[in-house]
Amino acid sequence: MSPATVSGFADALLSDGPDKRYAARMRRFGRLVGTWDARGRRLDETTGEWHDRTFTWIVNYVLGGRAVQDIEVTPNAAKPDEMVTVATALRVYDPVAGVNRVSYFSPEDNQYCNLVAIGWRDGIRQDGTQNDGRPIRWNFSAITDDTYVWDAWVSNDDGSTWELVGHIDGTRIG
Repeated sequence: MSPATVSGFADALLSDGPDKRYAARMRRFGRLVGTWDARGRRLDETTGEWHDRTFTWIVNYVLGGRAVQDIEVTPNAAKPDEMVTVATALRVYDPVAGVNRVSYFSPEDNQYCNLVAIGWRDGIRQDGTQNDGRPIRWNFSAITDDTYVWDAWVSNDDGSTWELVGHIDGTRIG
């Protein structure tokens, strides 16, 4: 792909800010626009062991400011000066339902999730299902200008009980 094509794609995708019609509603995820140092843990449900995770989380307005998209990048093991994109999420504001519709994709981990996000306490609650059909709940909390907390939960009994399977502390770096 030529650099002009890549640049054209990025220019068409990225937006300077939220769509003015939904600026207040877009603020929910808009507070996270920027670049973050993300550090946390993920539970390997097959072994019961927790594994540390560190990545850079880049968030921006896209689709004419009607959505917020993020990418999770890590250093390339073969070429440490390069980054590898390992996951992305797209959060689109649905003006009819008044919610954000969220789709998450991590091909490397075979994770594909669809959620609906609403404001919740001091953050954002996202409820949905992952590709194995189990209910999931992803909560952003303690969101400030420079930090956030993210917790991931999964249910094995259709939402009666929840097990913590992931935790991230984010610190803004840009």
